[in-house]
Amino acid sequence: MAERILLVDDHPLTRSALAGLLAQHGFDVVGEASDGEEAIERAERLRPDLILLDLSMPGVDGLTALPRLREAAPDCEVVVLTASGTEENLLGAIRGGAAGYLLKSEPPERIVDFLRGVARGEAALSGTVARRLLEQVRAGGGRGSGVPDAIAAALSARELEVLLLLDEHLATDEIAKRLFISEHTVRSHVKSLLRKLGVSSRREALEALATARR
Repeated sequence: MAERILLVDDHPLTRSALAGLLAQHGFDVVGEASDGEEAIERAERLRPDLILLDLSMPGVDGLTALPRLREAAPDCEVVVLTASGTEENLLGAIRGGAAGYLLKSEPPERIVDFLRGVARGEAALSGTVARRLLEQVRAGGGRGSGVPDAIAAALSARELEVLLLLDEHLATDEIAKRLFISEHTVRSHVKSLLRKLGVSSRREALEALATARR
């Protein structure tokens, strides 16, 4: 079944180009919105699988809309697609629950590949954005979250969130509710973080975390 996607951008030409690109590659574009408020209403009504969200829009901007979109469509993943790669916007989007942060300068085929990855439960970050986020984690993101830098640097922001909730002994359904994502997405993140940490079970992941904290 094709992934159902909602496009949110205040430029009609951009939305039209994205809609054509995504339809060509098998996505089902179920709706469009030109600002955050309109996006929230359509996300709640249409319940897409993915939302491709611009940040700079009149009225309710993307960063403001992001957490409300997560509430309106809890099983939907939100991917930011913007011209701005500033640290403030990047960290704000990740903290707001974005599953990815892509720059509009990315080649169209890369955007398609990133969105397919998100549909599989992976994170999507443009190369320059990924480097900036990794620098932030290494500069103190891991320490601030209580996760040693060696582990934090190996994981995406969402995988780090999941690991911390596993450390609170939350079950899959509880993690899904806490992060406003599906249980399937939680399991995908767990599988990915286990692979990155070189362990085969949640118990071993928590043991590795406890050992690294000593």
